[in-house]
Amino acid sequence: MAIALLRSQSSANFRHSYSNKIKHHNFYNNSTHIGSQICHNHNYNQLQQLLQQQQNVKYYSRFSNFFRKSVKEVEVPAPPFLFRPSVSSSTSTKSSVLSKSGFVGWYLGLIKSRPVLTKSVTSSLIYIAADLTSQTIALQSSESYDLIRTLRMAGYGGVILGPTLHYWFNFMSRILPGTGLLTTVKKMALGQTVYGPTMTVTFFSMNAALQGEDAMEIFARLKRDLLPTMLNGVMYWPICDFITFRFVPVHLQPLASNSFSYLWTIYMTYMASLEKPSVA
Repeated sequence: MAIALLRSQSSANFRHSYSNKIKHHNFYNNSTHIGSQICHNHNYNQLQQLLQQQQNVKYYSRFSNFFRKSVKEVEVPAPPFLFRPSVSSSTSTKSSVLSKSGFVGWYLGLIKSRPVLTKSVTSSLIYIAADLTSQTIALQSSESYDLIRTLRMAGYGGVILGPTLHYWFNFMSRILPGTGLLTTVKKMALGQTVYGPTMTVTFFSMNAALQGEDAMEIFARLKRDLLPTMLNGVMYWPICDFITFRFVPVHLQPLASNSFSYLWTIYMTYMASLEKPSVA
């Protein structure tokens, strides 16, 4: 009886102890699972935050690159002159973006590949426009345009003025390099005392010869028209030469000079169209 009682009590104690062990084991497993879940959730949240930060950086980088690209495409070089050789590298980069497209890029490519021909054609076109303008101003309503005169002006601009401007400006850049104030003044002085008078004499002489005038008549025309033309040129060309030599690179200087010569050519074609002077 006592033995049976002890066995039952021992069996109850064993079941109670075993049950406690199972509960402790389950609690441990549950705690471990919950802890691992908490750790996993924490790592997952950190991973989500890291991915979100990387995505934000990627969006910012794309937006920043797009903004920089847009700025580079729309910004233009600072005034007053597009072709100043001393501009910064950033300005020259922006200028190169503009110069690669459209008519400007096409024209600059022609100047680089065929400089003399391009400048000659440009000069001829400017002289045609200037002569037609001059005739429009002077013509009466009943008169017609003198296309032979316009053809003479085109020939002078294309055959004589265009090529000589190319070589003259290249020569000036070799003997007087730089764009300093003193250098610019020296170039202006040479232009007014050497190139300008030479080309004025050539213009009047060629135009008179093509109209059939002989040597005495050409000399009489030069005696009458050369000095007034030179004096008027002194009042017009120095400021044009200063801008050209100071701010325009060498390969574009003939274009700048031809642009300034538009108004001057209107006056020159008017002078060349005057009647022949009387020969004493």
